Amino acid sequence: MAVQTQEINEDLLAGNGQKHLNNVALRAYSNVKDSDRGEIENEQIAELLPMVYKIARRVVIYLKPPLSFEDMVSAGTVGLVKAARDFDPSHQAEFKTYAYIRIKGAILDELRGWSFMPENLRKRISTAQQISRKITEQTGTAPTDAELAAKLGITVEELYETFENARAQHFISLDSFGEDSPALGNLLTSSRPAAPEEMIEREELIDKLTEAIRQLSQKNRQVILLYYNQQLTMKQIAEILEITESRVSQLHASALFNLSVKLRRWKDDRL
Repeated sequence: MAVQTQEINEDLLAGNGQKHLNNVALRAYSNVKDSDRGEIENEQIAELLPMVYKIARRVVIYLKPPLSFEDMVSAGTVGLVKAARDFDPSHQAEFKTYAYIRIKGAILDELRGWSFMPENLRKRISTAQQISRKITEQTGTAPTDAELAAKLGITVEELYETFENARAQHFISLDSFGEDSPALGNLLTSSRPAAPEEMIEREELIDKLTEAIRQLSQKNRQVILLYYNQQLTMKQIAEILEITESRVSQLHASALFNLSVKLRRWKDDRL
């Protein structure tokens, strides 16, 4: 599979457009040995290629050099091809569901693989979390961005840059607030856990998340709901709120930081 992965990366850099991606993915799957191929037809792969672009677009705001959107599409395409190769219909799961998990996993693995965090940034984020939690415990409300920046001795713009770098490095994760916790996006949609104990924990977490979202500033709350619940892009949200796309990104990073602090506090209190 390493050869197919390299071919996909090189071809995506050389080409452009979804039609080219279609050809690359189908050729890569065709190159898999018959003994290793699953029962997925080429048509099924082609139908799910738009999903690769959709998932890749959702992580664009997390990209930092040297990563690019094309890198995410490349990783997602590899994930789709591997999903087609490994899919086992006897597990009674739809290929589309299985492929989504593998595509998203491949893209996030690529993102995490390039992630690194300087010690000074790690220390600043840790300090910001401690200060935010302390103020919240003392006053019952989270500090404003201006208040938190003042406590840290930095400007508000530097604070936003810190939030965005932390988000990009998955210190504050889009996918989950912990390895064993549901993703924020999943909590704001209608997906349902199978096990009763998971449903109870999910309902409790949703209650806490709802409370935390209500306590956000109006703009932060709007960004979170539009991004995760309505699944709009940063550009679309910027048009609705009549602000710049970069401002939406700042608000999104700030909101995620505040939500993560509140939910981690709730999780610690349960232990």
